[in-house]
Amino acid sequence: MLTGELRNQVDNIWNTFWNNGISNPLTVIEQFTYLIYLKRLDDQQLQKEKETNLLGIPMDDPLYPEKYEALRWSRFKDLDPEKLFDIVSKPQADLDNLSAFEYMKNIGDKGGVYAQYMKDVNFIIPTPRTLSKLVDQIDKLPLDKRDTMGDLYEYMLSKIADAGQNGQFRTPRHIIRMMVHLTDVHQDDVICDPACGTSGFLVAANEYINENHSSWFEEKDFREHHRDHMFYGTEVDSTMLRIGAMNLQLHGISPQLSSKDSLSNSNGDVKDEFSLVLANPPFTGSLDYEDVESSLLQTTKTKKTELLFMSLILRILKKGGRGAVIVPDGVVFGSSRAHKSLRKTLVEDHQLQGVISMPSGVFKPYAGVSTAILLFTKTGKGGTGNVWFYDMKADGYSLDDKRNPLIEHDELEQCFSAPEEAAKTVEDKCDIPLIIRDWQAIRHDLQSELSDGDAFTDRTAKSFLVPKSEIVENDYDLSINRYKEIVYEEIEYDPPAVLIDKIKQLDEERNAALRELEGMLG
Repeated sequence: MLTGELRNQVDNIWNTFWNNGISNPLTVIEQFTYLIYLKRLDDQQLQKEKETNLLGIPMDDPLYPEKYEALRWSRFKDLDPEKLFDIVSKPQADLDNLSAFEYMKNIGDKGGVYAQYMKDVNFIIPTPRTLSKLVDQIDKLPLDKRDTMGDLYEYMLSKIADAGQNGQFRTPRHIIRMMVHLTDVHQDDVICDPACGTSGFLVAANEYINENHSSWFEEKDFREHHRDHMFYGTEVDSTMLRIGAMNLQLHGISPQLSSKDSLSNSNGDVKDEFSLVLANPPFTGSLDYEDVESSLLQTTKTKKTELLFMSLILRILKKGGRGAVIVPDGVVFGSSRAHKSLRKTLVEDHQLQGVISMPSGVFKPYAGVSTAILLFTKTGKGGTGNVWFYDMKADGYSLDDKRNPLIEHDELEQCFSAPEEAAKTVEDKCDIPLIIRDWQAIRHDLQSELSDGDAFTDRTAKSFLVPKSEIVENDYDLSINRYKEIVYEEIEYDPPAVLIDKIKQLDEERNAALRELEGMLG
């Protein structure tokens, strides 16, 4: 958790960018990322130097050979603004015509996962004074602590205020955490987000492991799996991919990231590879059939990206693999042949387990679209029985553009660490602990512990089960409103004659008051 002081430091860095002409949020974060990366490279070199001095042996493959010492953060950070600007952004004749920025771009694999995506980056901080101020501000950040680094970067990412193109926008962190808790990450999971953006789902999955299964890291096989084979992401936007790569690196994750369109032929060879997919794919936009990998059209012939991504997820999951995917409401009740075909595939060919209907304000200020979370397992041979529906009404924040918190930070944390306890105190303001509690009960067949033997049968409640047969009868409609029963409260009104008498009485009282007022005025 960030202190107020650290938040203020990040706010000041953000304002420095904005006050000096860099006002696009993604550009701010990208330039901020470059500077953080420059500092981290030097911090890694400093750590290696300490170890070398301690052991008394030569350093193996330094990040900065002696010739390029001048390009290190610790060497240039205290220079006057003009010299600082030159060394960071302009080629230096005595250093093979490299600047600190160009050296960073070409540092290669030894610089970590982020270095793989630096090919087309540009340095656009406009003036020496701006750069000097930013270097001074970033130098004061506590980037030597992994948890703090990750939180600082997440806080910077939370400042993105504009939706991207084609329906891309950042998924709220608490919604991501809820989805990760519902899928219950396994030790041997191979996790993928095919539209990873800033990599929030992959980061949250790693945090879930650290918080709930830290003992796994005591096993060598798991450490190797976690390092090399556990996290995968695909993102077509190179800027978002770089931001996501840095987010992962700051959280101590070395993922396999791909810079390509998940729906294109270039991704057609990826199938049956992942045991868990967590995703919030683009909601809007359409593609030409010739641009879409052909196997996706076999599940559902459509141009709509949200349906194509669902087809993709079913293809890339292994049999037995789980999915937790955010979809727009149109996917759950759309009447087109493509919409119905996809829902039928989920219900008949695989195991659809849950549908969580979320309020439209969850994604404000980015968008006001209503969404749902689909929970399912790829089986290839059916298995859908009862489907759990949850009517989520609150997520702990106001549902307007301001999205102000309605519960304290500690209460939000308790929603994940102790949902049973949190459910007693935040129910009207946040459904998350109730969702986690009910899903755990359903998943482990513990329904009788929640009520007197009839749990999840009350269709007037937020949480209930619907048998597959009823979903089939309703043409595979997965809209919660199709199955939820609305209780109408009967209101009794007085007979018209009584109402007329009351109106006459009010008129008499009004006239009496007017006469009294006239008397007072003489």
